[in-house]
Amino acid sequence: MNKLNSTANNSANTQAKPFDDKADLQAQVIELQMNLSHLEVTVERLDEVITRQDKDIQTLQRQLQFIYKQVQSQDGEGGVAPFDIMADRPPHY
Repeated sequence: MNKLNSTANNSANTQAKPFDDKADLQAQVIELQMNLSHLEVTVERLDEVITRQDKDIQTLQRQLQFIYKQVQSQDGEGGVAPFDIMADRPPHY
């Protein structure tokens, strides 16, 4: 009778084990799906940030080109004089 009980217990354990394995696999798949959805949201947010930063960089580059053109046109007109330390000495020297 003892052998019969141990055989029944072993078969119950083997039957419960595949069920546990299936539940563990399901839990792992669900966890992976949740991680994947979080990663997708993160990638979308990063894409939005990169797109916004690219627009900002393009705007700044256009502004910088405009400023360079203004400075170059003023240099040609003599609007900005170069600094000369000897010519700009205070009168008390």
